[in-house]
Amino acid sequence: MKFPRVSRILAALVLSLLLLTTACAQKAPSRFDQAQQESSQQKKGQAVAKKATQGSQFNKFFPSAGDGYQRVFTQEKKGFAEASLKKDGKEVAKMAINDTISNPTAAKKFDKRTKKISGYPAVEVGKPQTAVLVNDRYQVKVLSRNPSFTASDREAWLTKFDLGGLARVKS
Repeated sequence: MKFPRVSRILAALVLSLLLLTTACAQKAPSRFDQAQQESSQQKKGQAVAKKATQGSQFNKFFPSAGDGYQRVFTQEKKGFAEASLKKDGKEVAKMAINDTISNPTAAKKFDKRTKKISGYPAVEVGKPQTAVLVNDRYQVKVLSRNPSFTASDREAWLTKFDLGGLARVKS
């Protein structure tokens, strides 16, 4: 009769020792941990240029809500700000301003364009997007998210941005 009780105690002791040793053992870093460490220490080749304008500075240039539309800021980071344009609770468009200093090729699509909106070179990118380039640096775009929001709607909303104020931003 003593054996079953001793075996239970021995099993509990072995299990406790096993848990203790595995919990206290140092885990070798995974390849993902190493990649994270390398990318966070990397300075060269980063996605956003050091001189990019803070996204929070762009917010004041977005059009105000009104006429049944609601503006909701959705993203803001260095070199970029975005807002959702909603009507009757549904998203009809996205509006964005980005600093092309981080991606100079984004401004190339405006080269030799004759179309202008509020005096700035404009371009349509596919069916859903219309954009203007302010001071050869800031791309302002409106993207349709609903078929009812047309190219003429996008152009009208682009004119509601404070493009002149954006042109005066000191870089």
